[in-house]
Amino acid sequence: MKTVPVYAFTGFLESGKTKFIQETLEDPRFNSGERTLLIVCEEGEEEYDFSTYPHKNVWKEVVEEYDDLTPEKLQGWQKQYKAQRVVVELNGMQPAGAFYEKMPENWEIAQEVFFADARSILNFNANMRSLVVDKLQGCELVVFNRMEKGQDVMPYHKLARALNRRVDIIYDYTDGTTQFDEIEDPLPFDITADTIEINDDDYAIWYRDIAEESQKYDGKNVRFKAQVANLRRGVQGWFAPGRFVMTCCVEDIEFMAIPCKYDRCEELTMRSWVWVTAHVESKAHNLYHGEVGPVLTALSVEPADAAEPDVCTF
Repeated sequence: MKTVPVYAFTGFLESGKTKFIQETLEDPRFNSGERTLLIVCEEGEEEYDFSTYPHKNVWKEVVEEYDDLTPEKLQGWQKQYKAQRVVVELNGMQPAGAFYEKMPENWEIAQEVFFADARSILNFNANMRSLVVDKLQGCELVVFNRMEKGQDVMPYHKLARALNRRVDIIYDYTDGTTQFDEIEDPLPFDITADTIEINDDDYAIWYRDIAEESQKYDGKNVRFKAQVANLRRGVQGWFAPGRFVMTCCVEDIEFMAIPCKYDRCEELTMRSWVWVTAHVESKAHNLYHGEVGPVLTALSVEPADAAEPDVCTF
């Protein structure tokens, strides 16, 4: 079946999602006649005005509960309106995946944008961090709106980039102006060094960076502290040094490791702490399901004291 692009807009209630979608559908550069299914999963004070759209090509369906959705129901709406694309306003109090897992197989996320009210998002992050993490980790663009001119943007920049180094950031000010975030984020380790030394506190940042841009490390050497683990299939001559990483809360702690070739693996004790000095290659590996990622060849593996704390964070 033909792929249907989905434009997803996330954010908490009254964060500006509806206003932005309304303006987007009014813009002939975006709305040039494609038949569009608008799915609204959260209705606030703002309402959609279909009379302002340049074409009579938008149909709306409202979702009260995600539990009521099925791929068949969504596919039925698409066929009913002969929709060529989908625009969805997601419920801010639900994980984005709660909707995505209901999508038909031929629906594909084309773009995800997160809207955050600058007056409240830091409090949301303090009190409902798992929902903020969910939205920031998946989006390509975050818009911090209702910013006051001259307001310090650094807390918002740090919030976004701590969870998503690739996300684009826009600050939308109350005077009607906007500004792209152009703050550079230097890594807390020297990637140009002969051997890149990773401090205990920086493991999570390094892991995310090498996982996202493994080609940047191709041919380099790296030294870091990790715990010993087996690869899932227990391949001889390989192990998986890694650390437990907490993104937002205890429930999401995950062991993040990199496959490492080492001819003395049988001498290693599982869960023991070691210093690993290794050569990095960016190439395909079974752990990445055939995709390209970082693969290590150990130059040395030495006993180490446990990292403090043993669980690291971004």
